[in-house]
Amino acid sequence: MWKIVPYAILQSILLTGGQVFLKFALSKMPPFAWTRDFWLSILTNWQFAACGLFFGAASLLWMYIVKVFPFSSAYPMVSLSYVFGILAAILFFHEEVSMIKWFGVAFIVIGCLLIAK
Repeated sequence: MWKIVPYAILQSILLTGGQVFLKFALSKMPPFAWTRDFWLSILTNWQFAACGLFFGAASLLWMYIVKVFPFSSAYPMVSLSYVFGILAAILFFHEEVSMIKWFGVAFIVIGCLLIAK
């Protein structure tokens, strides 16, 4: 079942990339409103487009994973996106991560390794 791990890592990286681009896009947009200006700001925001591309690629890879691997192994692997999310928070948003969160990350990784075994 170890064959799922590279696919799960890539899919989680794509999901995390989509979330990172979404956060960047939203930070440049005006507050939500049902106005022409708001919707134009979405259409002209390249980070929002990148977010959609990352989410689309993650969805296509997810379709492959679910088709090929048992769901009981595939679905828990999505939690790897939390691991990459913590790393993205540090790298892109300069957030500090407490030791307790690192323990949580370790539990997630250990759980995924046990499931993949």
